[in-house]
Amino acid sequence: MTADRKQGARERFLLGGLVVKAGLTRADRAFLLGGFLELAGIAPESSEHRRLRDIGEEAFKNSKLDGSSQRIAEAAE
Repeated sequence: MTADRKQGARERFLLGGLVVKAGLTRADRAFLLGGFLELAGIAPESSEHRRLRDIGEEAFKNSKLDGSSQRIAEAAE
């Protein structure tokens, strides 16, 4: 496997891990893509971007997430 293919596989694996960590493994693919497209439209300097990033940072700190996204929802409050 070439280095580029290996890097691409690693990126896909990591992105899949985010879906698992968020508890979205059973979500419809179109729903996920729609959500990603909405997120892509958020300006990096906006307060919404900062708010979502803070939620994500908190989720990474809580490494024992059980896939239910309960702690992520609590962090959003």
